[in-house]
Amino acid sequence: MRAFNYSAIKSQKWDSEILGLIAAIYKEAGKQELYLKQRPDELEKLVDIAKVQSTEASNAIEGIVTTNTRIRQLVAEKTMPRNRDEQEIAGYRDVLNLIHESFDVIPITRNYILQLHKILYSPMNNPMAGKTKDVQNYISATHPDGHTEILFTPLPPYETPEALDRICEEYSRVIGNMEVEPLIAIPVFIHDFLCIHPFNDGNGRMSRLLTTLLLYRSGFYVGKYISLEAKIAKNKDLYYTALGQAQIGWHEGNEDAVPFIKYLLGTILAAYKDFADRYALVETKLSALETVRRAAMNKVGRFTKQDIRALCPSLSVSSIEGALRKLVASGELKREGSGKNTSYYNRG
Repeated sequence: MRAFNYSAIKSQKWDSEILGLIAAIYKEAGKQELYLKQRPDELEKLVDIAKVQSTEASNAIEGIVTTNTRIRQLVAEKTMPRNRDEQEIAGYRDVLNLIHESFDVIPITRNYILQLHKILYSPMNNPMAGKTKDVQNYISATHPDGHTEILFTPLPPYETPEALDRICEEYSRVIGNMEVEPLIAIPVFIHDFLCIHPFNDGNGRMSRLLTTLLLYRSGFYVGKYISLEAKIAKNKDLYYTALGQAQIGWHEGNEDAVPFIKYLLGTILAAYKDFADRYALVETKLSALETVRRAAMNKVGRFTKQDIRALCPSLSVSSIEGALRKLVASGELKREGSGKNTSYYNRG
C-alpha cells in the first residue's frame, strides 16, 4: 500500500503559475469579504441559485438528470423525488445543505465522510450507503467503437478504510499545524480521495462535496455563491484530463499532482471572478432594464433567460422578461427560437 505523507508537499517548489493562482485567489477572497459586508441581502439571493446549479451540474456529470423545473422544485422546495435519478439529486441536495449550514463542525475524518455518503444515499435503499466499497472498482473510458479501456485501478477494498484514515489524518495535521498552504493541500486531498475511490458508487459527487467542505473550512466561501460544480461540468474534459495526468505513478508514490492542482485552482479563481461580475450588477441601484442590459453585455455568444437570472438574482422573472423584450425591440439584442428554446445574443 502506498504511503501518504503530506510533509513531502511542504518542501516541494511550486512554479510561478501555481503561486500566481494562489495569490489571485487570496486577493479575490479578500474582495468577496468586503462585498458581503456592503451588500449582504442582495448577495444572499445568489446562494439559492448556486445550490440549484451545483446540485444539477454535479449529478449531470454522472449522467443523473431531470428537468430544470424539477431540479428547482427538488432543491429549492424540497419536493419529494419521483424516481431513482431524482432520489440521487435529493441526496446531493441534503449533503450540500448540511455543508452550507454546518461546515465548521464537520471534521475531516473517515467516519464523517462515511456519514456524508450515507446522507447522499438516504433517499434510496442502498445497502452500501455509508460503507466503503466491497468490490474492486476501475476508472475506465468507453471509446466510440465500443471497446472499454481501464485508465486507472484504484485501491482494492481491503486497503481502502486505512487509506481513507491516513489521508484524513495527514490532511488534518498539515492544516492544523499550518504546515502546508490550504490551496495546495485541498487539491492533493481530493486527488488522493479520487485515486482511492473509496465507494462502490458516488465517488465523483462525494469528491465535489468534499471540495466545497474543505474550501469552506479554510475560509474560501465562493462555492456558496457561485457553483464550482457548474464550472467543472462546463469543462469536464479538462477535469478528466488533469485527473488522468495526475494519477500516473500514484500507486508508487511518484505521481505529479500539479496538473490537478492547477485545474482546481483555476476553477476556484474563475468562480471568484464570476462573483465579482455579479457583485458589479448589484453594487449600484440600477433599473431592471439597465441591470439586464449590463448583464447581457457581459455575455459572449448565445445566452438564455436563465443565464441572465443567474447574473441578476435580485430581479423577478417578469422584470427580466420585460427587460429582454425591450432590448430586443430596441435592436440591442437578437432573439432566436421560441418557448424553452429561446436564446439571445448581442447585435454588436
